[in-house]
Amino acid sequence: MLDERKLEVLRAIVEDFVSTNEPVGSKALVERHHLKVSPATVRNDMAALEDEGYIVQPHTSAGRIPTEKGYRLFVDRLSTIKPLSAAERRAIESFLSGAVDLDDIVSRTVRLLAQLTRQVAVVQYPTLDRSAIRHIELIRLSATRVLLVVITDTGRVEQRQVDLPAEVDEDGVAAIRTRLNATTSGKRVVDVPDLLADFAEGEPFERRAAAAAVVSSVLDALVEHRDERVVVGGAANLARFPTDFPETVRPVLEALEEQVVLIRLLGEATRPSQVLVRIGEETVHEALRPTAVVSSAYGSKGRPLASLGVVGPMRMDYPTTMAAVGAVAAYVGRILAEN
Repeated sequence: MLDERKLEVLRAIVEDFVSTNEPVGSKALVERHHLKVSPATVRNDMAALEDEGYIVQPHTSAGRIPTEKGYRLFVDRLSTIKPLSAAERRAIESFLSGAVDLDDIVSRTVRLLAQLTRQVAVVQYPTLDRSAIRHIELIRLSATRVLLVVITDTGRVEQRQVDLPAEVDEDGVAAIRTRLNATTSGKRVVDVPDLLADFAEGEPFERRAAAAAVVSSVLDALVEHRDERVVVGGAANLARFPTDFPETVRPVLEALEEQVVLIRLLGEATRPSQVLVRIGEETVHEALRPTAVVSSAYGSKGRPLASLGVVGPMRMDYPTTMAAVGAVAAYVGRILAEN
């Protein structure tokens, strides 16, 4: 365990290195951070930190820079996360509250996170298996065709045109719609297949085939589309940190194209009020080793719907980034609950 003074020295090294991208020396620490001890004492503390693996000297006669272990301890010992200003909070709320549907919410969230943190933003769509049915609409287009609209409580909207095997009049379509909503409204998506298993048998004989076709389309609409679960924005921000990647940023960009990697990273955040930080090897992906991932779940009433976060170099402003990710996640959850 490190004493408070050594922790203070480590915090100062991390803050200075994040700010300047230059190795940090003992004299500069004393002058900039008013440590109230001599440079010699700070040098002794730095030697102890180096022995413990929290900092390293990149080359002879240079100052020190944090290691993965040092960043981890810095994040774990953060006593406060830099709060967003009132103006920043108002800007977030105003920008997100203008969204018209779920796609717009996700799109705006990605842009907002990338702008606030100047990192790569990653936002996961609310997963259907965590959603519930809000409403199912059936609109008669012709005697043998209806438009099916399935709306979840997370704002997700799925539409299908359904060709019916037999003609159904307006009253018949209304009857099927009424029963569908009575059966599924407020029910979890994962329970819908069982709830609708015998639905068609409950219709009069002349409407059973049509009801079966509608049910089949409902179930198809509720199948998760993996290719649209994650949206990434701000990848160009990584070009701002060429020295933070050993050789090239290309492996990181390629990893960010793998949806399964992003879903796994974001999926570790399971509570809307919790901000998680994964640093270096903790990302469990070799290409992401030079990076850090800051993520949080979003949802309402304590129920997580999905996750969002940012990916950036290990040398990032953790307090500010964590505050931005947490605030945006809270606003997204609130907006989805209101809608």
